[in-house]
Amino acid sequence: MKKLYRCRRCGYGSLQWLGRCPNCGEWDSLELVDQGATEPARPRTKPQPLAAIEPREGGRWPTGIAEFDRILGGGVISGSLVLIGGEPGVGKSTLLLQVAASLAQAHPPFIYVSGEESPAQVKLRAARLGLGASEALLIFSEQRLELIAQEVRELRPQGLIIDSIQTISPSAEKAGEPGTTRQVGLATFELSQLARELEIPIFLIGHITKSGEFAGPKAIEHLVDVVLYLEGGAESAVRLLRVVKNRYGSTEELGVFQMGEHGLEEVTNPSRLFTARAAVAKPGSVVFPAMEGTRPILVEIQALVASGRYAAAYPQRRAIGLDYNRMALLLAVIEKRLGMHIGGEDVYLNTAGGFTIRETAADLGMVAAVVSSFRNRPIDYGTVIVGEVSLAGEVRPVKRLRERLSEAEKLGYRRAVVPAGERPSGLTLELLPAEDLEGAMEVLLS
Repeated sequence: MKKLYRCRRCGYGSLQWLGRCPNCGEWDSLELVDQGATEPARPRTKPQPLAAIEPREGGRWPTGIAEFDRILGGGVISGSLVLIGGEPGVGKSTLLLQVAASLAQAHPPFIYVSGEESPAQVKLRAARLGLGASEALLIFSEQRLELIAQEVRELRPQGLIIDSIQTISPSAEKAGEPGTTRQVGLATFELSQLARELEIPIFLIGHITKSGEFAGPKAIEHLVDVVLYLEGGAESAVRLLRVVKNRYGSTEELGVFQMGEHGLEEVTNPSRLFTARAAVAKPGSVVFPAMEGTRPILVEIQALVASGRYAAAYPQRRAIGLDYNRMALLLAVIEKRLGMHIGGEDVYLNTAGGFTIRETAADLGMVAAVVSSFRNRPIDYGTVIVGEVSLAGEVRPVKRLRERLSEAEKLGYRRAVVPAGERPSGLTLELLPAEDLEGAMEVLLS
């Protein structure tokens, strides 16, 4: 039998001992592993014709949190493995404790496994969130996966929450140090098997550190059914829950929350949150109707064009919540097609409330904000702006224009600058069609 040395940090295997792992660069991390160890025998399966397979339509369980249900596709599905990632302190544990408390009432019992906090600490956090005491929610402070699996098989809960996957030690020996890619991968694989075996939903919390030293959710995305990312900074109370993988629903939905006294609270009207402005219109501020999945959200785009002391030699370019490369492209289009010499000016773009815009439909809004700031002329507060801008300066159509404009109309906006040829029916909003940048700017700044 050949000897095998395996890195306890990343899982790299070698037939001979090495002082340094060639894969992760860790020193003195290769250890001799037992090649004779065998895994328990599993039931043998055989290929089946597609026509002979009976479809199984699993019902969804509403969590009682509408924003959370929205991005899952309507609720939790039995046997699914859901991963929630985000930076430490963003509110992942808070959100899932709220979800666990809600699901435990409708589908008792639920087990909340805390590998980082003691049961007393979890109880204090639950009290702070106003969740109260519940006999249906069981708190289990444990890090060994074999003991967790044993308790789950004995208690037969309706669901399981792991906080966090980086702290769980898998059953296999020599799985590596806590938080390593190998350890996280093995633990996630075993939990996926447990979810399928017992047909219960399992939620995993995964930390993403700024240094990237420990394995984050990216290492295990392929093993889970749903991947959610909770975004938000310490400077803002707004939290955005995005879905980047969903085997049971859309990957384009967005959940909006606000951190309050009782945890993460749903924002029922995010458009008002992202467009709250002063009573008097200011230069460089426009409203863009964004689309996040099936939901239209109005967002304020802000621009500042300033002549700094060293701007001519070293002009600054900053974009927060917007694509920097797209901004650079649009600045070149402005200079070429509108004849505005802004190449030597400092240009800053920002979205209100920490919202991130990922679609080209915001092009015309970005251009309008920059031109408004450069000319120091405000744009009417009752106007929304939408349209993609080509390199030739043409304003091109965008998807789902009617839904965008309907949301603006509900919030009291009176006018909309839209691509020429786009005239959705059934709206009282005044539509101002624009074929190119020159026409759009003439309408907005006249």
